Amino acid sequence: MTKPHVLQMGSYPDWDMPPLEARFVIHRLYEAPDRAAMLAEVGPKVRAIATRGDLGASAEVIAACPQLELIAVNGVGYDAVDFEAARARGIKVTNTPGVLDGECADIAVGMMLALARGIIGGDAYTRSGDWAKKGPYPLQRRVWGQRAGILGLGRIGMELGRRLQGFGMKISYLARSPKPVPEGWEFIADPAELAAASDFLFVTALANASTRHIVNARVLQALGPRGMLFNISRAQNIDEAALLDALEEGAIGGAGLDVFEGEPALNPRFAALNNVVLQPHVGSATVETRVAMGKLMLDNMVAHFDGAPLLTEVI
Repeated sequence: MTKPHVLQMGSYPDWDMPPLEARFVIHRLYEAPDRAAMLAEVGPKVRAIATRGDLGASAEVIAACPQLELIAVNGVGYDAVDFEAARARGIKVTNTPGVLDGECADIAVGMMLALARGIIGGDAYTRSGDWAKKGPYPLQRRVWGQRAGILGLGRIGMELGRRLQGFGMKISYLARSPKPVPEGWEFIADPAELAAASDFLFVTALANASTRHIVNARVLQALGPRGMLFNISRAQNIDEAALLDALEEGAIGGAGLDVFEGEPALNPRFAALNNVVLQPHVGSATVETRVAMGKLMLDNMVAHFDGAPLLTEVI
């Protein structure tokens, strides 16, 4: 059987490559010294693109692959795929939801605890000897029993809500419409109203045109000087300039961020802040989850070329 040709947009963990190479002819675009030349050479043969959530597939790349049938994203986010170009040609798109929901929820809870309880600063305070020299560490914020807002109640948002319930929190959420949720969860349709009803506001929404800067200066003002913001979605869901202003002015209590505009080269203003917890986009970064993500991406590709239904097609 002739192996289908696949264009690989970025690197994957070593364990993903043997099964991919066993089923497909892989062309590593990210290693090409001249991308345009490689696209011109192999594009006409490519029937699938294997990519990541942060890389997607541009209209330029899609246009260079006239036989393209499938774009398989290793990641839950697919906003970097040019959907207009893909849909115009009937190209299917898959992602890897479900297998990373728990990890992303866990990192959100971890940032909440680290920021509210001052865990990172407490570690430095203890290591430096300041505990012995200066006495007890300053009092921090309570977590249990507080009010949590979840902006975007998809799979990850639901997993996060279940965890926050374990802290005895009052949970409110924003989605396109009310959802079947555990008793006591409150639907709030306006982002600023959700922020006003939250001590801890978590952003878990998918990124698209309608959610760009959904957390803006108005929402941050509603969150207030004791409110804390946590983003495990995409950077574009938050007006980063407005967030930096609010953090520097003390207009909100702090932020825990796993995503940034222009990452990994984040705005240097973040590094000067002492009311933030910053993570290098590691929401799904566990061995177990990355193995599962790679397998699900491969399973979608195999299903497509075997003529079977796709496991997780993006609608």
